[in-house]
Amino acid sequence: MVASLPHSLYRSDQVRDGERKIAEDLGVDMYTLMERAGAATYQCLRQYWLTAKTVLICCGSGNNAGDGYVIGRLALEDGLLVQLHSLVEPCSLTGDAATAKDAFEKAGGAISMSLDLHDPPDVLVDALFGTGLNRRIRGDYASVIQAMNVIDAPCLAVDVPSGLCANTGRVFGCAVEADVTMSFVALKQGMFTGKARDHVGDVVFDGLGIDSAFEAAFPSSVTRLGKHRANAIEPQRKRTSHKGSVGRVMCIGGQQGMGGAILLYGQAALRSGAGLVSLLTAEANMPAILARQPELMTRHWKRSDGADVLDNILTWADVIAIGPGLGQSSWARQLFDGALATNLPMVLDADTLHFLHQYPRRYANWVLTPHPGEAAKLLGISVSSIERDRFSAVKELQNRYGGVVVLKGAGTIVYDGSVFTVIDAGNPGMASGGMGDVLAGTIAACISQTKHIDRAAIFGTFLHSHSADIAVKQFGERGLIASDLLPLLGKKLA
Repeated sequence: MVASLPHSLYRSDQVRDGERKIAEDLGVDMYTLMERAGAATYQCLRQYWLTAKTVLICCGSGNNAGDGYVIGRLALEDGLLVQLHSLVEPCSLTGDAATAKDAFEKAGGAISMSLDLHDPPDVLVDALFGTGLNRRIRGDYASVIQAMNVIDAPCLAVDVPSGLCANTGRVFGCAVEADVTMSFVALKQGMFTGKARDHVGDVVFDGLGIDSAFEAAFPSSVTRLGKHRANAIEPQRKRTSHKGSVGRVMCIGGQQGMGGAILLYGQAALRSGAGLVSLLTAEANMPAILARQPELMTRHWKRSDGADVLDNILTWADVIAIGPGLGQSSWARQLFDGALATNLPMVLDADTLHFLHQYPRRYANWVLTPHPGEAAKLLGISVSSIERDRFSAVKELQNRYGGVVVLKGAGTIVYDGSVFTVIDAGNPGMASGGMGDVLAGTIAACISQTKHIDRAAIFGTFLHSHSADIAVKQFGERGLIASDLLPLLGKKLA
């Protein structure tokens, strides 16, 4: 096992086909890989649950079951009491799985076709399905998965929690809720986004001795961004930097009664490093904003002022961030049209995504930050369709609207037209109002400093989630609010 996870992510078919080729090239037979996988998983089990004395292993019919039999044999040899439940007739196994089953029985292991839950084990091992599952779970498999989820014991999943799509993170009706998932050869992209975040628990990795050759032979277009990689794209300041050189951000939004949204937007841009930040908002918001944050400049515009006045206001900016609290009035629409006419780098969020849905256009120099509901509207499909395959959804959004798309949610995905970046940070405490406003302001500030919308979108999104992970340690998940992140946005990544 490795202490840190790889950064490249793959589809299950890429791993399945690639590992066979690499194993063949290296002269390693597939049963040896199965033995290595079982040994790595058993080592993981002992590291997490050192005092465990009893293990229940649930096996299906494929090579994932073979891994389970190897784990069972090693547990027996280590003196543990092993209960192995098979959902298929053991004699129906073929190939390497049958070899592993025979070795388990020769070691004294017994195979049960019924699931005995009267005496819960110390550890539960899920070896039902591998990474190739692509259908809804039904019948006995569904019953066993549901039973596994209510057993009062921690669960270790082999390669991927059964019932979870390794490519998308979709749940096929029901899925094992693992405490730890042991992944092999290469990480599967679906484990890091969407519903998968409720099922994988801690992810542990072992390359089985072929991972370096695999990654060298098969580059990936999907990457996982953790703190180490984020450090490399963090905006840097020269000693001679001044407020003009790190950019001017114009934040537009905050119809009357929605001043809090645009205030958070501007505060996030300031705290994330923009040199100057001005808010173009309803006049009624201005006194409260200046009282709360005197470093923010404020402007207001009325329809009666005319387009020329609006154009003059907007020419001040290097970057425009528009959306929070904007509303959908004719005032909001004219601000939206005026911002688009500047051809400046932009961040579009909230109500501007409604206008983009109504008046579609493609633009190379903007960042869109939809949540799943907004993404569904932009694509004319259901939210459930978005969540079934977040990778396909973010790709279609970028194909249709251009620029860089940040599809928010658990395991946020950033797509720039060529590379998918999955943000491996964030927590459930972020499910509160205003978090999206802070994100958009953070990205806008990163654009003003880097002048690259793709790098800014990736780093800004990571910084936002990373700051939430720090804040949650102080404030907790329940009751974490968007402004809790603000003091942390300017800190260097540790």
